[in-house]
Amino acid sequence: MKQETITTPKMRAVETNAEYFGISLLQLMETAGRNVAEEIASRFDAKKTKVAIFCGSGGNGGDGFVAARYLACLGFKVEIILATRASNIAHESAQKNWIALQQLGNVIPLKEVKDSTLIPDVKADVVVDALLGIGLTGKLRPPIWQIVEKINSMKAYRVAVDIPTGINSDTGEVLGTAVKADLTVTFYKAKPGLAKAKNYVGELVVKNIGLPIELEQVAGPGDVTLALKPRRPDAHKGMFGRLLVVGGSNTFSGAPALAGLAALRVGVDIVTVAAPEKTAQIIAGMSPALITTKLKGKHLNPSNVPALKEQLESASAVVLGPGLGLHDETKEAVKEILEILEKTKTPLLLDADGLKAFAEFKRKVELPLVLTPHAREYEILSGTKLSGDMDERTKQVSGLARKLGATILLKGPVDLVSDGTQVKFNHTGNAGMTVGGTGDVLSGVVGGLLAMGSNVFEAAVAGAFVNGAAGDLVAVEKGFHMIPTDLLDWIPHVLDDPMCHLEVQQG
Repeated sequence: MKQETITTPKMRAVETNAEYFGISLLQLMETAGRNVAEEIASRFDAKKTKVAIFCGSGGNGGDGFVAARYLACLGFKVEIILATRASNIAHESAQKNWIALQQLGNVIPLKEVKDSTLIPDVKADVVVDALLGIGLTGKLRPPIWQIVEKINSMKAYRVAVDIPTGINSDTGEVLGTAVKADLTVTFYKAKPGLAKAKNYVGELVVKNIGLPIELEQVAGPGDVTLALKPRRPDAHKGMFGRLLVVGGSNTFSGAPALAGLAALRVGVDIVTVAAPEKTAQIIAGMSPALITTKLKGKHLNPSNVPALKEQLESASAVVLGPGLGLHDETKEAVKEILEILEKTKTPLLLDADGLKAFAEFKRKVELPLVLTPHAREYEILSGTKLSGDMDERTKQVSGLARKLGATILLKGPVDLVSDGTQVKFNHTGNAGMTVGGTGDVLSGVVGGLLAMGSNVFEAAVAGAFVNGAAGDLVAVEKGFHMIPTDLLDWIPHVLDDPMCHLEVQQG
């Protein structure tokens, strides 16, 4: 049976979400360290065994500090060699566990390695590598490099915490040199790189750290971090995406404008709204930040498609549907636009009328696609009634997502997101968000993340969380007397500090 794995970014997201849901990093570190100690204790006699633990300044080192305490409790002779100055321990939970060791110096000797010339000559039966954890990408540097070589030269049983130092946890690449472990104790799930670096991993043990697998199915701040693109200091216009919003009609001008403004708040560089001429003029007057393309006619029609072709091909993502209307000509134009985007594989979000138009010719698509129906729109799309049972509803949505090759974000009191394989539930949002336009803001947030390079499932999950959290923050400020533009000002706050929503969750 193939072992289930989790990538480093997703593991970080799970840890962040755990903290959001009340499981602190300190708790996770305590459990991880205890697991390491128990694995050692199950293999060695405490009265006859001396253990040396080499620790870094981050979370991996903190696991080592905890393991030292538990091993001392079990009667092992333990010493810690810190691969830096104590003042360099920046990880909050690791620092707390370092402080807890200060009064135990007679039981657990502590040594600081301030440079590679000060690496002590350690004698031990078991040596623990708690230097660097998952996420390492660059070559090892002094004194870590020399400490790894020291560990490998010791005639001792070598135990790696989470992953052997020097191994890339996702690729298995050896980053210059790496600890050759006899035993690797990893947490929650195995990391992909462990299977590719078997000569360094030794025996692999996966330990539970108090995170139920079901936690992976709940959206949280970690999912926002997962979807965001880091903004480098040398960034220039266009690096963070070009979003094209196609929508609007004689009746609806606000919907595409809300989607475009939400995308700009996410951080997209350029947003263009393509709408019928008179509607586009109204939208242009709403904000100077929106570029508008004025389409001939009162509603989107096939004659507009050639004029849109260049923009469709240059956009990094497209939102199609807000305020579009459902004229027969519009439905035909939606079909033609989809065919153009399939050739370029441009990510597409279909919402509202665009989604209803797609329902009439629905098929499996050959591009990254997000569909954002509410319950009634889902029933139009699928031709079936949604179950009231959440498990059954999940099966329905996942099945349709697989059939269409799409990610479906089913909007509701609890948003359900599925790409046919993965499933996430989002609990942010409130009853005040039934006001018209909040769904258009959601489309803009997800579309913006797509334009910036996020994959479809991660963009949909993060978008659902951000939109709902922004609405919750508006509710704290104004109660349920909100309008959709209120959400726009809160989107940057949630993106910059997804944990700011915690105060709302805690009442």
